[in-house]
Amino acid sequence: MFGTDLLRTRAAATPDRTALELAESTWSYRDLDSAVDEMAASLAAVGPDDTARVAVALPSGVSFVSTIHATLRLGWELVPLNTRLSASELADRLDRLTPDIVLCASETESLIAEAQEHQSHVETADHRRYTVEKPSQPDTAELPTGSPPADAEPHDPAETALVLFTSGTTGEPKGVRLTVRNLTASAFASALRLGVTPSDRWLCCLPMYHMGGLAPVIRSALYGTTLVVQPKFDAEQTATVLDSAGITGVSLVPTQLTRLLAAGVSVPDLRTVLLGGAPASAELLDRADEAEIPVYPTYGMTETASQIATARPGDHHNHPGTVGQPLYGTSVTVLGSDGKLRSAGERGELVVSGPTVTPGYLDASQTEVAFSEHGLHTGDLGYRDEDGRLWVVGRVDDTIITGGELVSPATVGDVIRSAPGVEDVAVVGISDEEWGERVAAALVSDQTDARELIERVEDHCREQLAGYKIPRQMRVVDSIPRTQSGTIDREAVRELLAG
Repeated sequence: MFGTDLLRTRAAATPDRTALELAESTWSYRDLDSAVDEMAASLAAVGPDDTARVAVALPSGVSFVSTIHATLRLGWELVPLNTRLSASELADRLDRLTPDIVLCASETESLIAEAQEHQSHVETADHRRYTVEKPSQPDTAELPTGSPPADAEPHDPAETALVLFTSGTTGEPKGVRLTVRNLTASAFASALRLGVTPSDRWLCCLPMYHMGGLAPVIRSALYGTTLVVQPKFDAEQTATVLDSAGITGVSLVPTQLTRLLAAGVSVPDLRTVLLGGAPASAELLDRADEAEIPVYPTYGMTETASQIATARPGDHHNHPGTVGQPLYGTSVTVLGSDGKLRSAGERGELVVSGPTVTPGYLDASQTEVAFSEHGLHTGDLGYRDEDGRLWVVGRVDDTIITGGELVSPATVGDVIRSAPGVEDVAVVGISDEEWGERVAAALVSDQTDARELIERVEDHCREQLAGYKIPRQMRVVDSIPRTQSGTIDREAVRELLAG
C-alpha cells in the first residue's frame, strides 16, 4: 500500500512543508529527514551489522520522533519503554526483550540504569546503554556520530517494525508486534473516518511510548501534515496551545478532556478530538458539545495499531454510549462464551480482524491463546446494532482502566500480598469522576494499627509498581468477601470500601 520509509517519501514530495513543531523550534520535512539520517547513522555506529532491536526511553520530542523514523529507515525494531513504570517493571521488559541498544536521555538515564541493575541475566558490560545527551551514570555512553549506512534496507511491510508492551487479560505484560503494514493501514483508515487536509496541525500531548502518542508521528509523515509536540500534558498549557497554535486535531483520554473543560479551553480551529483509552461518560460528551468541542469517541487497542471503531461528533445523542462503526478494512465479530456468533443486540466478546491487527505477540504461546479463526480476541465485552455500531460494556476479566492506563488487579494484588503483615487482599476498580476508575484494595491483617499497615503497603507498592497502579484507597477488613465457589465477590468488596 505504501513505502516503508514514510518520511523519506514525504520529504521528497513536500520538503518545505512544516513537519514538526516543538516549543519555539520548527522542522521542515527536509530538516526532519536530515535529523533522521543523523540518528540512523548514530544508531548504526553502535548497533550490529544486521537487524537490531532498540529499546527507547526518551521524552516526547524531536529525538524520539527521529528515532522512530530512523529505525524504520534501518529496518530495525523499535521498542518504546513506558517510563512511568518502576525500575523492576522495566527490568522485566528488558529481560524479555534482550535489546541490542537501550537509548535514554538525561531525565530517564537513572531509571534505566536502575532497571538494568534489576535485570536477571544481563551483565553490566552488555547493557549497551546510550544517551542522546551528556551521560551522568556509569556505563552510559553518549550516542556517537557516524555515517549513514549505504546498504540499509527498510522494512518489508510484513516484518515487525515496532514492539509495544500492553497489559493482557491476565495482567502479564504482552509485547505486541506491529508491522509497517499495520501502521499504514491504520493511518489510511483513520484518515477516511476523520478526514485530513494539508493544513492540518495535530497536537501530540500523549506520551509517545503509547500507541495514542506514537500513531500521530507515523500519520503526520504519511499525510504530510504538521505534528505539534507538547512533551507532557498540562491542562493550562495545553489549553493555551489549543487556543493559539492553530491546532486542528488532538488525541486525548477522558481525564484530559475533563481537565481542559475545567480550564475553560477555547478551540477556535479544532476539528477533531480523538477521545479514547477509556469510556467517555454521557455527561462529559454533553459538556464537550456545550463547549463546541468536536469529539470523536473511539475504541482501539495497541494490538490494532490504534483505532478499531470511531463514532462521529453528536452520535451519542441518537446512539448513547456507542463507539461507532469499525474503520475501513476492520471487521468485528461478537462471540458468546460458547464460541458461537451473537446477533445484533446480544452481548459477547469482541473479536477483531483486518490489516491493522498485529501478527502476534513476542511470546508465541500468548499469540496462540489470543487468536481464533475469527481474529484477535480483545477481552472486551460488547454488542453491535443492525447498522454495525459498537458498544463496549466491560471486560471479560476484571482489568481496571484508570486515566487511560490498564491495571491488572491480580498484578497489584500479588505485590500487596508480598508486603509484611498482609494476609489477604482484594483489588478492585471504583468509579472515579476524574480518572474513570481508581485502584482500590481491601486488606486482611492481624495487625492492630491499620494506618501503619496501609502506609507500609503504600511504600512497598512504590518500590514495585508504577504510580498509577498503586491503590488510591485502601481499607483493612476482617475478611475478603467471596462467592460460594471461593472467588472474590468484587461487588461486595466495592461495598466494603464505600462503607
